Amino acid sequence: MIKKSLILMGIIVLIAGVFWFNDQEEERGLMTNFEDCVAAGYPVAESYPEQCLSPEGTFIRDLSEEVEIPADLAEHIASKSDLIIVSEPQPMTVIASPLVVRGQARGNWYFEASFPITLVNWDGLIIAGGYAEAKGDWMTEDFVPFEGVLEFKTPEDIGDFSRRGAIILQKDNPSGLPESDEALELPVYY
Repeated sequence: MIKKSLILMGIIVLIAGVFWFNDQEEERGLMTNFEDCVAAGYPVAESYPEQCLSPEGTFIRDLSEEVEIPADLAEHIASKSDLIIVSEPQPMTVIASPLVVRGQARGNWYFEASFPITLVNWDGLIIAGGYAEAKGDWMTEDFVPFEGVLEFKTPEDIGDFSRRGAIILQKDNPSGLPESDEALELPVYY
């Protein structure tokens, strides 16, 4: 008798849970963008651009609406966000040496658990180079955290233009085939 009561109670709890879950989903509504996802209460990944993670998929913040980031840069970053996401430094921020670069990249961005990072000045002159190292198993198609450190001498200040530079994160391409090349370029200031 007790066994039958427990089974019946379990079934009732299960049915109530299904109805409650469906009500919660209806309250959250249809999500079509990052803002809808955040409003529905789903978690936001600390990445750039930010990503809201929901059962319906991942919604990426539209950077083209932010004043500080030019639309073409926002578009460039968004176009690479399924391959590589940089959490620090943020684009168009002031950097100093040593520069720590962190984020996550798909496993195929790495070769032998690393990929090249280059720092250039306003004129494209390389002022530092190094490698980002995987902080996990890189033999996957999933995102893998990375970290790299670049030490550099701050370029001479000869005007506002000379304070500009860029960090270039390159997909490691041991094949050398141009169709396998990928890169993310983030503008920064010295």
